[in-house]
Amino acid sequence: MKDVEDKVRVVIAEDSVLLREGLSRLLTDRGHEVVAGVGDAESLMKTVGELADEGALPDVVVADVRMPPTHTDEGVRAAIRLRRDHPGLGVLVLSQYVEEQYATELLAGSSRGIGYLLKDRVAEVREFVDAVVRVAEGGTALDPEVVAQLLGRSRKQDVLAHLTPREREVLGLMAEGRTNSAIARQLVVSGGAVEKHVSNIFLKLGLAQSDEDHRRVLAVLTHLRS
Repeated sequence: MKDVEDKVRVVIAEDSVLLREGLSRLLTDRGHEVVAGVGDAESLMKTVGELADEGALPDVVVADVRMPPTHTDEGVRAAIRLRRDHPGLGVLVLSQYVEEQYATELLAGSSRGIGYLLKDRVAEVREFVDAVVRVAEGGTALDPEVVAQLLGRSRKQDVLAHLTPREREVLGLMAEGRTNSAIARQLVVSGGAVEKHVSNIFLKLGLAQSDEDHRRVLAVLTHLRS
């Protein structure tokens, strides 16, 4: 894993020049490197492919969900293809609204290095930069509103019937990429209490300990796939 102080190499895909330049400035001002900025999905695929061929694959791609030419789903489709072609590449997608189909499809692949944020979150500079770094390191960064809608939709499924309301709350915070200590502060409980809730979630979802799987992410994916 990359140390949080290490420089993260980023490719930005956003058709709005002002927003693209703004994101680039936010990241470079904090010591990270924006290796490319593009305005459409085709250029994104080409740029990342060329960087990979040069042995210089970026750590993370930040991409708008909707991009030219149709402004529907080009960005997220490109993100999904990039994750398939380059499993070590982190992908953080930005959207104006919560689009459940796209969020679920993105999360249905590998359980590492994924993020889905609403564009309003970009206004919270520190949280946005932290999210980019976390995804680059192989973690997750899901907007609380995305988590609320996706988990809310699946709440009627049998797989959730065994979770207590508090365990569902902890799971939602886990999905946002929060650590146990951060969850404890948010819920105003002890770290030990959070660890117990997390262990119960893993147990109830049948997620045995493994060195190869990120159980925190798999717990969320279990719900999204149900």
